[in-house]
Amino acid sequence: QVQLDESGGGLVQAGGSLRLSCAASGRTFNTYAMGWFRQTPGKEREFVAAITLSDGNTYYAARDSMKGRFTISRDNAKNTVYLQMNNLRPEDTAVYTCAARSAGKDYNYWGQGTQVTVSS
Repeated sequence: QVQLDESGGGLVQAGGSLRLSCAASGRTFNTYAMGWFRQTPGKEREFVAAITLSDGNTYYAARDSMKGRFTISRDNAKNTVYLQMNNLRPEDTAVYTCAARSAGKDYNYWGQGTQVTVSS
């Protein structure tokens, strides 16, 4: 089992920044990639960004609304993945959830999520 613990969410004004953290614990040796997803009430969960832990390759949602504003990174020594979010907009308001997966598998470990609220 892998446990994921997110932190860093909160309330921020439009144009501000937040950095989310996701600390992994437990049987992390098999973790191939970690990612961030977000969800608002009544909408499907959407992919935000992912990173492979071995080589640091990053993947981002294709949506133009997120491009250039979000950056995912990792600190393997701390088993932690970060999501730096800049120039936040009210439409970024959502619960952001961290996830992890093994190679060749779907995301099968999920955190509890952290609320991000962006006020206009």
